Amino acid sequence: MRPRALVCGVDEAGRGPLAGEVVAACVVLDPRRPIEGLADSKQLSSAQREALAERIRADALGWAIASATVEEIDRLNILQASLLAMQRALDSLCVEAHEVLVDGLYVPRNAPAGARAVVQGDATVPAISAASILAKCARDAAMVALHERCPRYGFDRHKGYGTSEHLQALRLHGPSAHHRRSFAPVRELLVQGKLF
Repeated sequence: MRPRALVCGVDEAGRGPLAGEVVAACVVLDPRRPIEGLADSKQLSSAQREALAERIRADALGWAIASATVEEIDRLNILQASLLAMQRALDSLCVEAHEVLVDGLYVPRNAPAGARAVVQGDATVPAISAASILAKCARDAAMVALHERCPRYGFDRHKGYGTSEHLQALRLHGPSAHHRRSFAPVRELLVQGKLF
């Protein structure tokens, strides 16, 4: 019997926030050990994501997580930094897959030959769903850890997204070293001289 083709799913988390790194993950699921409940990480509760992430890390044939820094985001732009994080995750993966599928419209420049983008792949391709869950859990954990070092911004609650609470904290305290200065809300306040 011919073995089933192995698919590597790739996705990122954290393109939209005003602060923190962008995180990417890639996952090669084991066809013999299917994981029930995989879905786009945005459609799952935090508890569901954490439980699934534990299963993915235990049962997948291989997985890797990588990131791109705030400085890289500001220098390259968020799309290129996301692709860089994806490439780093792929470079760290110890399992060779037959096919690499990346959520969205673009594939990292140095991805394996034949890699292709899948629009809304995080909702339709289990391996991409798994990658989206690992990336989201890793990024959320990083933002909670960042809150411990920088508590006045509330990163543990909004994870760096531009909520009214976060924008108020930015106006009050100025940006931290973890804020993306190329993002409009931060950049505009800097230009207006309201932030250091």
